[in-house]
Amino acid sequence: MISTHGYVAAQPPLGAADTGGQVVYVLELAKKLAQLGHDVDVWTRRFEDQPEEDRVNDRVRVLRMPCGGPDFIPKEYLHEHLMEWCENALRYIKRHRLNYQFINSHYWDAGVAGQRLAEALNIPHVHTPHSLGIWKQRQMQTDYPERADSFEKEFNFTERIQHETILYRTCDLVVATTPPQLDMVIEDYGIPSERVHMIPPGYDDNRFFPVSEASRQLVRRRLGFTKPTVLALGRLATNKGYDLLIKSFAVLAKRHADVVLHLAVGGSKMDAQEKRILAELKALVQKLDLGKRVKFTGYIPDNALADHYRAADLFVLSSRYEPFGMTAIESMACGTPTIVTIHGGLFRAVSFGRHALYADPFDKEDLGIMMHKVFKHPRIASRLGRMGAHKARSLFTWTGIAQQLISLVEGRPVPSALDDKTWEEPWNDGD
Repeated sequence: MISTHGYVAAQPPLGAADTGGQVVYVLELAKKLAQLGHDVDVWTRRFEDQPEEDRVNDRVRVLRMPCGGPDFIPKEYLHEHLMEWCENALRYIKRHRLNYQFINSHYWDAGVAGQRLAEALNIPHVHTPHSLGIWKQRQMQTDYPERADSFEKEFNFTERIQHETILYRTCDLVVATTPPQLDMVIEDYGIPSERVHMIPPGYDDNRFFPVSEASRQLVRRRLGFTKPTVLALGRLATNKGYDLLIKSFAVLAKRHADVVLHLAVGGSKMDAQEKRILAELKALVQKLDLGKRVKFTGYIPDNALADHYRAADLFVLSSRYEPFGMTAIESMACGTPTIVTIHGGLFRAVSFGRHALYADPFDKEDLGIMMHKVFKHPRIASRLGRMGAHKARSLFTWTGIAQQLISLVEGRPVPSALDDKTWEEPWNDGD
């Protein structure tokens, strides 16, 4: 497994720069592949004071190779140093006589490195994009037309899309994670459909599951959730749409005097850009006179994440664009009613009103009223909690995803869970 950007570790500092759902995806998939009998090396970049090796368990380790100096490098520009990374990795592989069955790379920077290694080692290369440059560029141009002149410098779109196109045409298989991503790889990047497959992301069903109402109330008291609570969490990034959520929450707050919004955003340490975004969010809260209704709770440790989902009355994924949205799946798995953005892939995986609700976060009335429905109608909340957890268990566990990946590599028929038809289900659930 290759995932070169961010802080990849056995215990990753989630919320740190370029360190979020993709790191969770890679580590969880690696652990499940290990349970299926594989030894897995997760290759990443070594920088700052990180060790060369980090042991996840008996069959999974993180290996770090240096490139580009000792400092953090944003993922948009890491590719400039990856040939150095590849040479260091190949020397390590030769020195330790490592023998790999296949490479699975994640995001376009790791894809560039993965293709170089796959060609040198003469082994298959399966690439998982996680997000697509063309999609992100279109979303940013639509959402922020006034900032279009700065996009190229900030996101390096031209270089990224060029590298993505070459990568998708040269690797052995491309694994999309959502139906829209599958369509775009085929139609916009011109990749033959037989070389593109869909495997949705997963969650750890040993950690994220519903509990009884009595247990949930105990968790709420322990965490101090005394009022009806809307929860959002993740990295501090503009695309996460926390500002849109705050504006939509103002619509909800007018209708419910007690409801509060918990924003568990950012990492254990923040860079200058993240601090700026946080300051802007706090200024927006004061401008809308929501100071007593919006709580900035900061980073939630990984071992406390499931209980925070369970304690909330509603979880909202408000992203401007989101290739999938792992936090929403984890929330659903915990039995928490969930609302997801329409600017992403996950909303096509759920039946509206049955597994989750969805809304346009750019329309504050749409998202605000959608949140209002959960608090206004208890039967909707109950149905979403019950059927959302069932949907998560039936389609998104890591074990099933690992099995699907191995099936692809070994050339066996892919399980039917990859068929778009399984993403749509009949409305009647016997309720």
